[in-house]
Amino acid sequence: MANSTFNGPIRSEGGFKQISLSNGVATDNFTIDSSGNIDSTGNIASTGNITIKQKIDNSTFNTGGAVTDTLTAAESGTIFTIDGTGDIVVNMPALSTSNPGITYEFIVTTAVGGGKTVTFVLPGAGVSNWFGALSLMGGTAANPASDVAGDTLTLPNSTVVNSRVKLTCISDDATNSTWKVEALSSPISTIA
Repeated sequence: MANSTFNGPIRSEGGFKQISLSNGVATDNFTIDSSGNIDSTGNIASTGNITIKQKIDNSTFNTGGAVTDTLTAAESGTIFTIDGTGDIVVNMPALSTSNPGITYEFIVTTAVGGGKTVTFVLPGAGVSNWFGALSLMGGTAANPASDVAGDTLTLPNSTVVNSRVKLTCISDDATNSTWKVEALSSPISTIA
C-alpha cells in the first residue's frame, strides 16, 4: 500500500479503519463505522477541543400516560426523563453477549402518581439479576440498602421529582445477565 496525501475531505459510505498487520493478520485499531460510531483499542487524543454530549430523551417515558418500551443497545448512554403520571414499564434489552458495558440513566421529572409505578424489567424471567445499591433521598441519613436478587426494579407510587436511576450491564452470556443499579429515590426503590 502507498502513502497518499489528499487535499479536501475523504469520503466513504462504508466507514474507515486503521489497522496493524502481524504475520499477515490484520487487527483493527481505530474504526469509524458507516454510522459515524468510533471504536478504538488505544487512546484518543486531540490538540483541540473534544465535545462530548450525552443524549437526552425527553419523549419516550415523558408522555403523561402509561408507557411500555424496550430499550436497545443503540440507546446506551442516554438519559431518559420520566413523567410518572401513568404506569411506566422499561424493558431492558434482550440477552446478548454484546450487552456488557451498556448503560442508561433515568430522572423523574414528574412524580410517580398514586397507585402507579415505574418498573425496570430484565429479560428472561428468573435468569437475570439486578445488583442494587438503593438509597433513600433525604436530608438525614439515607439508609442505603443492597439487594442482589430479582429481575424487577420498582420506583413505587409517590416517588418524588429528581429521583434517579443509573443502570449498567456488567455481564451477559446470552442466557443470564447481571445489571448494576444505583438508585436514589424517595420512597426507596425495591428489587424483586
